Amino acid sequence: MAGYQEHELPLLHETARRGHGAQHEDLSSFVGQSQQLESSEQQAQGYRKRIQDRTTRPPLWYTKEFYVYYFVFATAVPYMFKTAHDASSESNPNYDRFKDLLEDGWFGYKVDNSDEQYANFRNNLPVLTLVMCIYLPLSHLFQQFFVPVTPLKSPLQPLYRTYFFLAFSAVYLYFMYGNSILKIGAIVTINYAIAKLGGSSQWMPAFTWFFNIGILFINETYQGYAFASLHESLAWLDANGGINSRWDVNFNFTMLRLVSFNLDYYWSLRQTRENATNEDRNKTALTDKERVSTPTFAEDYNFIYYLAFALYSPLYVAGPIMTFNDFISQLRYPKDIPVKTKAMWIGRLIFALLTMEFTMHVMHMVAISKRKAWDNDPVLQICMIGLFNLILIWLKLMIIWRFFRFWALLDGIEAPENMIRCVINNYSALGFWRSWHKSFNLWILRYIYIPLGGSQYAIYNIWVVFTFVAVWHDINLKLLAWGWLISLFILPEVLASKVFSKNKWGNSPYYRHLCAVGAVFNTFSMMIANLVGFCIGVDGVKHMLYDLFSSAQGWRTMLGCFGATFVAAQIMFEVREEEKRRGLFLTC
Repeated sequence: MAGYQEHELPLLHETARRGHGAQHEDLSSFVGQSQQLESSEQQAQGYRKRIQDRTTRPPLWYTKEFYVYYFVFATAVPYMFKTAHDASSESNPNYDRFKDLLEDGWFGYKVDNSDEQYANFRNNLPVLTLVMCIYLPLSHLFQQFFVPVTPLKSPLQPLYRTYFFLAFSAVYLYFMYGNSILKIGAIVTINYAIAKLGGSSQWMPAFTWFFNIGILFINETYQGYAFASLHESLAWLDANGGINSRWDVNFNFTMLRLVSFNLDYYWSLRQTRENATNEDRNKTALTDKERVSTPTFAEDYNFIYYLAFALYSPLYVAGPIMTFNDFISQLRYPKDIPVKTKAMWIGRLIFALLTMEFTMHVMHMVAISKRKAWDNDPVLQICMIGLFNLILIWLKLMIIWRFFRFWALLDGIEAPENMIRCVINNYSALGFWRSWHKSFNLWILRYIYIPLGGSQYAIYNIWVVFTFVAVWHDINLKLLAWGWLISLFILPEVLASKVFSKNKWGNSPYYRHLCAVGAVFNTFSMMIANLVGFCIGVDGVKHMLYDLFSSAQGWRTMLGCFGATFVAAQIMFEVREEEKRRGLFLTC
């Protein structure tokens, strides 16, 4: 149910399983599978066409039903923006409680720059842009003079770019974290030693996980630990902490890369690699899946390449996350990234930055949530405070990830795009997770979900997955509550998708509407979980739910939200059907 998501988990299961050399499974219950489908672009197009013929229906855009939806949409969306703006206007009785968090902005407006994460990025954007402008010419000059043009298909051909990556990263990280670069170096060296000493032994993955999760807890407990705490004679090293002494905050992304190297190395030793050597490695154009799943040469799992990957400057601070195999593959077989693609991404980044600036000036949602300044506000205003907080979180993360991805893209490295849908263009908990932080989701699939048994034990695995995700973000009770709420709210969708499967009920004229009802509950549950974890916390959500259920006004608001979300779900369904008609198949 909930928007025809029932076949997507097995598809993702298969995608990641290839990384372990497992047998190919059915992509869906209604389409046969052949290993030759990906052998040529012509066959792939025929495969997509056959799926398209079986999965799409006539468009609904110009039906009477959808004209009603357009009217609701055109009425509800502007009213939502007005309600959110009213909650943060000077005429609001709670304005005095959060106005001290506002700063002077453009054109006489106040700007809400109270989100610490985005404020840090926004305030340092000129410096980051300068560093990028220094890095890229140097990188391209080095590549022009020292790197062969042809694909590096032999292990005897060294990847000279890794030496530049490592040299620049040393300077960049010293500038960022000062002497704390020694702590980073010690951790990554120990992790490398675990990989090399463990080799193909079964205990190596266990030691890798134990060490890296342990580092997360130690970093959180001691907040990066001072040199003086190790020995008093080292206290002088604490004097230079760089421009950001909290090196441990960004280290969570490095931890993912450390695990990736160790497990990719482990699987490369345990897999039969003759076929990969003779066939896949001789291709000049590998698919994205092949770059991740195909082991690279044994000689590539060395300390220099490992450090270059773990400390790669454009992606170090915030990702997106890549696997070691993919990173090295892109160095050996560079991807042809058209200038048009790069221009498109800079345009998208600039548009997102301007949208964020406009929103921060006209809506002060973060400041309101920080001060819990919603006393006596109408129930709908409280709901909009929560909703627009989520939208702002999505927007800020999209900007941060797109900036660093664009930096890497200009360097010839294509990392996975994280935000592939707008946050309010989601009705499935599973689909939301796949589209929100896609590179992390792909990492989870490859290194946690599939090794634990994948979709065969999905109901159990999601608890492990989201507990890890919560701990990885930050070790606190609020995020653990978020992780467990996500796991709890996913279960009804998984069960409903099995009971009300499209194969069984898809021909019913009421099936789409039943899915829309499920999508409404999915949307509400996702909002509640994310509001708990990242916005207004448990107390704020309790206050909002109490206001919704304890008064006639609250019930009217809830019914109105239900109707508007039902309409939104119908439009989202049709958007995905339109994508299928154009041959675009996304798993979210």
